Amino acid sequence: MLDLVRRHGWNATAFQTLGGEYSYFFHGEGEARGCVAYVDTGRAWVAAGAPIVAEESIAELATEFVRAARAAGKRCCFFAVEDRLPDATGEALRSIRIGEQPVWDPREWPEILREHKSLREQLRRARAKGVRVREVSPEELAHGPTGEAIRTVAERWLAAHEMAPMGFLVDVEPLSRAPHRACFVAEREGTVIGFAGVIPVPARGGWFVENLLRVPDAPNGTAELLVDTVMRWAANVKCQWLTLGLAPLAGDVPGALRFARRFSAPLYDFEGLRRYKAKLQPRVWSAIHLSYPSEQSAGASLFDALEAFTRGGFVRFGLATLLRGPTFVLRLLALALVPWTILLAIAPARLWFGTPAVKWFWVAFDIVVALGLFRLLRTRDVALMTVLAVAVTSDALLTLVEAIVWNVRHMQGVGDALVVLAACAAPALASVVLWGARGRILRMRGV
Repeated sequence: MLDLVRRHGWNATAFQTLGGEYSYFFHGEGEARGCVAYVDTGRAWVAAGAPIVAEESIAELATEFVRAARAAGKRCCFFAVEDRLPDATGEALRSIRIGEQPVWDPREWPEILREHKSLREQLRRARAKGVRVREVSPEELAHGPTGEAIRTVAERWLAAHEMAPMGFLVDVEPLSRAPHRACFVAEREGTVIGFAGVIPVPARGGWFVENLLRVPDAPNGTAELLVDTVMRWAANVKCQWLTLGLAPLAGDVPGALRFARRFSAPLYDFEGLRRYKAKLQPRVWSAIHLSYPSEQSAGASLFDALEAFTRGGFVRFGLATLLRGPTFVLRLLALALVPWTILLAIAPARLWFGTPAVKWFWVAFDIVVALGLFRLLRTRDVALMTVLAVAVTSDALLTLVEAIVWNVRHMQGVGDALVVLAACAAPALASVVLWGARGRILRMRGV
């Protein structure tokens, strides 16, 4: 497989397919031999980029892959392909644009810096804060403390994101394929605070910045200083093509994807990622597509591609994200407490609580918790988060006891049962979310 990638790896994703989660479909003999790297979601085979083969054999290999998937009872698609695959396969595959890929000629980087003062200022800020970037050898990664420091950076970077870590082409494994990649670290006072991992795109004589990570409290300009070092290194090795990879949902994507781009910001800032890459002044933006058999629907193909990223399915991924305590969930909990507290205040005390004193205790408790949650949305104070998590966990336990001791004996139908169930489930869920958010914030801060 490595030999095929070295000879025919034209897409930025080619070297990523050497990871352990991929299956491989081989076809052809001699110079026409090629491969499609894919993951099996259960419903579909989702290829990581275009077929890895000589250009004149792309259409044949794509056709054979589709035929093999169909024989196995699977749908299939090719994720993150450039125009070359749709052009080669004609009407056999349909394609939808899913984003754009920025491309630079590293030799032009000094001119870009001369023309854009804001970029120079970012570099100046990072250097003024004592940030220095250096290349790291594979030997140092394997045998020194730098490798562990890079893993820590990756863990803190992942913890800063509210979605659960994804797999497939965005899996963050900063030390994988170490012998074949170039690695750079940003350090401040001897501590690693950022990392850039660059993998080759052999058939283009280019490089792909696969990982560009920094800890959340790194000085402004750290990422830009990493890019600056990578650009200068790439120019020195005579590279004329370099990318930072796909900016998903960027550019002229279909209406449904524009809708997703606009309303998914609470979990992932697609617009912000595109703006950041644009700030680095790429020479060109290349369209990136999802290609799929003409008899297959676009909706099913998008579903399959997204499922490939979820590490075990949408339900598992959704639960994993929920357990990280994302901001929008905390906001929903805070907002939901307002009408719930009003309902408690007007509910008959004798029917639901036994005595007015118990009722007004819960009303006061929920008001305090709601105020704490609204404050938490502004501060992310770990101490406050701990207090709220303990309080809401206690709420969940006491509510369950109250339901068993009092409410179960006084329920008068299905409606009452549903109210009691909601009263027990809500604080239990909230406590899990708060403890998950606390753990994520601590990991993000390196505690």
